[in-house]
Amino acid sequence: MNIIVTGASRGIGYELVKLLSKDSKRNVIAVSRSADKLDQLKKECLSFNPYANVIPIVCDLNNKNAMEGLISGIAKQFKSVNILINNAGAIVNKPFADISIADLEYVYNVNVFSVIRLIQGLLPIMDTAQKSHIVNISSMGGFQGSSKFSGLSAYSSGKAAVACLTECLAEEFKENNIAFNCLALGAVQTEMLNEAFPGYKAPLNAEKMAVFIADFSLNAHQYMNGKIIPVSLSTP
Repeated sequence: MNIIVTGASRGIGYELVKLLSKDSKRNVIAVSRSADKLDQLKKECLSFNPYANVIPIVCDLNNKNAMEGLISGIAKQFKSVNILINNAGAIVNKPFADISIADLEYVYNVNVFSVIRLIQGLLPIMDTAQKSHIVNISSMGGFQGSSKFSGLSAYSSGKAAVACLTECLAEEFKENNIAFNCLALGAVQTEMLNEAFPGYKAPLNAEKMAVFIADFSLNAHQYMNGKIIPVSLSTP
């Protein structure tokens, strides 16, 4: 089984790669812009499973030109992809009146456009013999009808776009044996949460949330497609 996890250098993504690599039958590409943290992650995975197959690929998802290299790098490693977890995220915490176009481009490049580019680039090698699964990680901040917070308009609106994109792609590719689902996460104790809500203590840590996401990614596409699932004990 071939799996890709973006945003693998910290938080939920880091824990996801650790969990998924415990099974030596899985090949896991870990994507991040930090080479040092990816090296650390691979060493940690090998420390508890000497046969873990973790393949680090360094890529800055904010750089659209780098995305081409990422997609070609994945294609060199894998003839087909079973699971893609679009976990990477970026945040800008500013009053709306102070947000610049550069701020918006940064958040949307990572949270929206990199997801689109990666899905488009990998569609030709998604495994359609067995149903493949694309899991987009959104946020309760982008979940319609949920609580919203000042300063997070760029982040939340981008995450809302990812949720809607998931529904659109699930419909468009339902005959292609590719399932698309989206998890709208509530508060999880990560560095990104600290950027959004300094000093707040979340009820869940990254390791616990990773357990849920790993199981969902491995199994949920057998039962659902095009779903936006709120996963939240608090918001925050």
